[in-house]
Amino acid sequence: MRQRTYGNLPSELGGFVGRGGELAELGRLLGSSRLVTVTGVGGVGKSRLALAAAREQADGASADGAGDAQERYCDGVWLAELSGVRDPALLELTLAEALGLTDHTTRPPRTVLAEHLAGRRLLLVLDGFEQLVEETAELVRELLRRSPGLRVLAAGRRALALDGELAFPLAPLEPAEALELLAARASAADPGFAVNDANRAALGELCARLDGLPLALELAAGRLRALSAAQVLTRLEDRFALLTGGARGVLPRHRALRTAIGWSHELCTAEERLLWARLSVFGGQFDLDAAEYVCAGPDLPVESVLDLVGELLAQSLLVGEETPTGMRYRMLETVRIYGAGWLESLGDAGRLRRRHRDWYMGLATWCELDWFSPRQQEVAALVEAELPNLRLALECCLDEPEEVHLGRYLAGTLWFYWAGCGRLTEGRHWLERTLEGGRGLTEPEYEGSRLKALWVLGYVAALQGDAVASMSALYECRDGAERTGNAVAAAYSVHRLGCLALISDDMARAAELLRSALDRYRAAGELNSNVLMCQVELAMALAFQGDLPGALALSEEVRDICEERGERWTKAYALYVLAYAALDSGAVAEARRLLAECVTVNHTFRDLVGLVLAVELLALVNVTEGRPAEAAVLQGAAEPMWDGVGMQLFGSGYFNAPRLMCQERAGELLGAERYASCARHGRSLSVDELVERAVREPEPVPAPAPLPRPRTTPTPTPTSTPGPVPAAGHPGNRRPAGSPKGEPTG
Repeated sequence: MRQRTYGNLPSELGGFVGRGGELAELGRLLGSSRLVTVTGVGGVGKSRLALAAAREQADGASADGAGDAQERYCDGVWLAELSGVRDPALLELTLAEALGLTDHTTRPPRTVLAEHLAGRRLLLVLDGFEQLVEETAELVRELLRRSPGLRVLAAGRRALALDGELAFPLAPLEPAEALELLAARASAADPGFAVNDANRAALGELCARLDGLPLALELAAGRLRALSAAQVLTRLEDRFALLTGGARGVLPRHRALRTAIGWSHELCTAEERLLWARLSVFGGQFDLDAAEYVCAGPDLPVESVLDLVGELLAQSLLVGEETPTGMRYRMLETVRIYGAGWLESLGDAGRLRRRHRDWYMGLATWCELDWFSPRQQEVAALVEAELPNLRLALECCLDEPEEVHLGRYLAGTLWFYWAGCGRLTEGRHWLERTLEGGRGLTEPEYEGSRLKALWVLGYVAALQGDAVASMSALYECRDGAERTGNAVAAAYSVHRLGCLALISDDMARAAELLRSALDRYRAAGELNSNVLMCQVELAMALAFQGDLPGALALSEEVRDICEERGERWTKAYALYVLAYAALDSGAVAEARRLLAECVTVNHTFRDLVGLVLAVELLALVNVTEGRPAEAAVLQGAAEPMWDGVGMQLFGSGYFNAPRLMCQERAGELLGAERYASCARHGRSLSVDELVERAVREPEPVPAPAPLPRPRTTPTPTPTSTPGPVPAAGHPGNRRPAGSPKGEPTG
C-alpha cells in the first residue's frame, strides 16, 4: 500500500445531521464511477453532503464494503471551492491552488494539472461550479481522460453532462431528519431549547412549510432563540403568499427557499437588511475592519456594525470562522446572491464595489510595506485569505477604462505575493490585463503605476523562465523611467536585468548591473526586501567568480539588517550564500546549521526555489560528511521540485556545479544501482517529509570523507535558455508521497 497523503478537507462546522442513507449511496456510487455529481436546488445541502462523503472516503471508509478507499485515494481527498470564481481564466489556477501546486514555468495551468494528476490516485471535490459549468465540464473531461487514478465528486445545481457521469439528485430532508436538524441548530443558538410536546407540532409544521430544505431550516432555527415555534410559524404564514410569488412553474422547493430567505429578510431590522445587502460585495471571507469600512455610512454608523454582524450571525445569515488571521465571516452563496439583488435594487451597488476596491487597495499597500518586517508570515497568510476579494477589486478596476491605472497599481503592489508566495501565473494574468488598457493615459500618477506593473511583470516573467517577455517589460520600464525621471522604477528595472544576467551565467554583466541597481536604490533612499535581495544576488555573482570574501561581506550585512528588521524571507537567501562559503572553507558543520535554518524558513513561506536550492547544497554537505546515501536521497527529492520551478538549477553551470560534484562523489561511493535506489526513494518523499528529514540532526559517521570544494567556474549544461531567477521566493507544491522501497541510510 502506498503511503497516504490526506488532502485539504476542512473540518465540519456545527456537526453533520442525518443523511445516513444518502451518504451510504454516495459512497457506493464513488466506488463504481469516476465522476459523481450531487445535484439539487440551492440550500438543499449538496455541499455538506459532498464534504461529508469526502471525509468518509478520506478516513478510508468504503461505503460498499468491498473497495479499499485508503488505497483508492492514497494521494488524498482535495476540495476546490469554485463559487467565488467568475473569470474562466482563473478556473484552472483555482484547482491548482486547491491541490497545493506551484508552477513557475510558462506551461499552461491545465498542462500542469494534468501532469500532476496523471500518476496519482485521489478524489477531487468540486463545489459551486454553476457559473462556469461549460468550462468546468471541459476541464473535468480532459483531466479524467488523462488521469486514470482520478475520481471527481462534484456538487452543483445541475450535472456536468459528461459521459460516464452518475448524477445523484439530492432531495430535501425527510420530516424526522428535518426536525432533528432544526432542533440541533436551535439548541446551538440557545442551549435551553428543546423539542417537547408543547412545540413538537408547530416545529413539524415549520419543517413541512420549509419543504425540509436545510438552509431554510437553519435560517428558521436562528429565530427560535427569540420566538416560539408557533410565533415563527405565524410570521411565516403572514408572508407566505407574498414571498412565494413569481413565475409560473417554479418548483415549490425553490419558492420555499425564497420564502425562507425573504422571510429572514423581512424579519431583519432596516439596518440589518442594509448591512446584509452591503456585505454581498465581498467575495469569500472578510473581517470586521473591512465590513466597517465598506459598509458604514451616514445611514449605518460604524459603531453599529459589530452589533449588526452579531445579529446576522445569530440568524445564520453570516457564518463566523476562526482562522490563523483572526475571526472572519462569510455568507452562504444563496444568501449573498439575495443580498446582492437587494443592493442592486437600492441603486447602490457601484458605489459599494468601489468602496470595496478602495479598502483592498489600501490593504495591499499596507501589506507591501509590512512585508519588510517581522510580520511577513502574517502578511502572506492575510493576502492568501483575501485573494477572492483582491480579485474582485482588480476586476472592479478593469471595468472602467479611466480606472485601469488603479488596477496596475494594485497588481504591481502585490509583487511580494506573486513572487514570494508562488502565484506567478495569476500575477502575470493580472499584470498583463492591466497593462493592456489605458495606454493613452500619460499623467505622472498613471505613468508611475504603469512603470511599477512593468518591472513586476519583468520580475514574474523572469521567474517563469520567459527571458524574452521579461527583457521586453524591463527595457520598456527602464526607458519610461528615464524619460519621466522615476529613479525608483529605473533601479528596479536595472536590478531585474541583473537577475537575468545572473541566471544566464554572465557573471561580470550581472555584477555590473546589480551594483548599479544598489547605487540607484541608495540614491533613491529605497530599502526593503527587494533591495536586500539585490545585494544577495550580487553576493552570488561574486561567489561564483571566486570572490568569497566579497560575497561573505555582502551576505553578512544582509543577514544583520534582516535580523534587525525581523525580515526572514530574504535572510534565507543570505544564509544560502553563507553556507556555500562555509562549505568551501571546510566549515561543514556550520554549513549544515545554516542550511537547516534556511530550509526551515523557506518551508515556512512555502518558498520552493529557496527550498530546492538549500536541499541541493545540503546534499553536498551530506556527501562531504560521509553520508552518500542521504545525499542521493536529497538529490532525488530535489528533482520533482524542479519540475514546478522549470529548468533544473536554471540551466546555469554555476548553480549546477555543486549538484554535479555531489552526484559524482555519491555515485562513486554507492555504485550506480544503490545511488539510483536512494534517489528513487527521495523522489517519493512529500515536501513535508523532505523538510523533516533535512533539518533533523544526523547520526554520526565513523570518518568523514575528504571535503569536495564547490567549483567557482561553470560546468557546461545542455541548454542556454535562462530559467527562473534564483533569489526569489515561491511556495512549494505539496507532492503526495509515493511508495518507498525502504529507508536508505548513509
